[in-house]
Formats: sequence, C-alpha cells, structure tokens
Amino acid sequence: MTSQDADRPGPVGTSRRSKITPEREREFFDAVLDQIRECGYDAVTMEGVAASTRCSKSTLYRQWRTKPQFVAAALRSSRRARFAGIDTGSLAGDLREAARCAGEWSPKDTTLLQALGHAVTQDRELAQALREALVDPEITALEEILRRGVDRGEVAAENAALEYIPAQLFGVLRVRPILDGRNADPDYLIRFVEAAVLPALGLE
Repeated sequence: MTSQDADRPGPVGTSRRSKITPEREREFFDAVLDQIRECGYDAVTMEGVAASTRCSKSTLYRQWRTKPQFVAAALRSSRRARFAGIDTGSLAGDLREAARCAGEWSPKDTTLLQALGHAVTQDRELAQALREALVDPEITALEEILRRGVDRGEVAAENAALEYIPAQLFGVLRVRPILDGRNADPDYLIRFVEAAVLPALGLE
C-alpha cells in the first residue's frame, strides 16, 4: 500500500465538491507545499493540512480526492515564469539577471524539488505538475533570452553551448546544496554565470 493509498477515504462523488473561495484555496495550497518543504512528501497527510488550515479533512477530499491530486493542483497553481520579464538589452545582462532571480527563489523551489524527488518518480501526474510549475516556464523564458541574443548577433546560432545553458543553471541550483550544504544564492549564481556560462558563449 502506498502512502497516498493510506491517506485516501472511500469513493467520493464529484457532485459533492464544495465551493471554496480562491483565497481559501490558496491557503490550502500554500499549506501543503510548505509542509512538503518542511517534512517531506511522504510525511504530509490530508489530515495534517486540514488541521493546519482549520478545515475538515472531508473538505479537502471532496475537492481533490487524493493527496497526489491535491499536491498536483497546488503545484500547478504556483506556476510562474520568473525569467519572463527579463530584458536588459544584452544577453550577458539578461543571464546575470536570470542568475540573480534564480538565487532569490532557489531556497523555496530547490527544497520543494528535493522533497518531491522520489514521489515524482512514482506518480506521472505529480511529475508533470512539477515540470509545469517549476521547470517548463523558466526553460521557455530562458530559451527566449538566448534567442534574443542570437537575433542581436551577440552569439552565433551554431554555438554548441546554447543547448546546455538551461541545464547549467538548473543543475547548479540542484547540486550546490548537496556539494556545499547550502543553496545557490544570487552572488554565487552570478559568479557561476560569469565564470562558466558567459565564456562558453564568447561573452564577457
């Protein structure tokens, strides 16, 4: 029996879905994601989230039925592209700004990624929701930053390093906590971009 099976009541008809205000829904989503960061996915239960938000467990089950569906909904609700508004006028400036932004939000997102690490390998919907929330929007925005640099003639379209820039940035976000025991903060990421990313693109 999986942890989500143990945390699931009997079948609930969809006609019993309760009406929850957007503000209350945001409170539920914030609570479950915060508990995952703090305790890990397996330790989080619908009952625990219900207690922390002062609602009944049946309210959560009527709305989302299972813990994986609840967490997937919470992840999708947090979807945002933090890189999307970056446009300093130069590729080097954009990459430095992306590094600064990534360093600011990395503690929360990196912790969430690590806490969901095993669960997403077992649940396809959870894995897809995680990608939609934390990965795909940033990769799309980062690819747009790189495309603008190519269009401006700052880097050649055939530069082999272009393909690996997203992997470099996301990789260092995930790996630094393992190697150094701390998150990649803005200063660290900007230095990383200046030492490893910009030279690969022929930029300063």
